[in-house]
Amino acid sequence: MTGLKDATLVAVVCVAVIAQAVVFRFVSVDGVVPNLALVVVVAAAISRGPQFAAVLGFGAGMLLDLAPPADHVAGRWALALVLVGYLAGLVRQDARKSPFMAVVLVGAASFVGTSLFALSGFVLDDGALPVAETLRVIVISVLWDLMLAPFLIPVLLWGIDRLQPLRMAH
Repeated sequence: MTGLKDATLVAVVCVAVIAQAVVFRFVSVDGVVPNLALVVVVAAAISRGPQFAAVLGFGAGMLLDLAPPADHVAGRWALALVLVGYLAGLVRQDARKSPFMAVVLVGAASFVGTSLFALSGFVLDDGALPVAETLRVIVISVLWDLMLAPFLIPVLLWGIDRLQPLRMAH
């Protein structure tokens, strides 16, 4: 049954990547769309822990790296989302305490993930933007994710928790 639950989360990541690439491109702000895959990875980190979220982050990142309209070196989003998933999973107890803390975690994760993606572009000389432009993109990305997090995180956590097996007391 665990395989089915994990496959369901993988399907949610796929839907998030498709929505990010297809639906949200029509409402982008200066070409920046919300990172729905990152929000799903953070929700998985809060619910399932750092190891699971890191693996899910790798898969989500590779989807973002390989799905059109990706125009960067493959692996940059995978690296960013592995770290985001792991780090978010480490502080999951704090994020479980209140919806506000979960939204704050999404904001922090968005900043870390987008910054790491941008930094890897500088290091790899992969069409990196000027610093001022990069900072503007990071701010827009974090704001997008913060705007959607209060709506997405509770729904995602509810859905992930419903996938968890019921624990029986002995």
